[in-house]
Amino acid sequence: MNETNIIRVGQAVPDFDLETYEPASGEFGKLSLAEQKAAGKWTVLVFYPADFTFVCPTELADLADQHAALAKLGATVAGVSTDTKYAHLAWRNSERLLAAVRYTLAADPTGALSRTLGVLDEKSGLALRGTFIINPSGVLVSSEVNFYNVGRNAAELLRKVEANTYLIDHPAEACPANWRPGSKTLSPDAKMVGKVYEALNG
Repeated sequence: MNETNIIRVGQAVPDFDLETYEPASGEFGKLSLAEQKAAGKWTVLVFYPADFTFVCPTELADLADQHAALAKLGATVAGVSTDTKYAHLAWRNSERLLAAVRYTLAADPTGALSRTLGVLDEKSGLALRGTFIINPSGVLVSSEVNFYNVGRNAAELLRKVEANTYLIDHPAEACPANWRPGSKTLSPDAKMVGKVYEALNG
């Protein structure tokens, strides 16, 4: 795929539909970005290489620990790989690390969405460890990509969603490093240039 066709932060993500396995109900379903936008929901996509692998279940279990907090912020969370929805069902119900996973597991077997977001490894047909936050308007506001052998930190994902959900209602502000809800934000202007310490500690 041409690099210029990959969706970047700040751009609108094209509408997509993915078949899903829904662990909470034990049923198959669908994840539609158009429906997410219509419902005013945030969409968090956590791509991982494959079912029945090794680092992947540790990541999905870690994400399960943050799922309730993410859902409370209005986010729909989906683990995504190029496996089928049937493989998702079999893996979720056989791997004990996934026992607490209640969020959507979405299937991208053609690699179309993985390719659009720039995480498809064309040689293997697998997705790299990409994490994407899409706002309720369908705009990509956060992107993180790791190689196969480095797992992610779901607590940091939660922090990013907290910051982005705050900023959508406070567009004139900015969140400094390690910002958490209730912490001081920045309101950039000419007087703050070279005086960020004072702004944070005043």
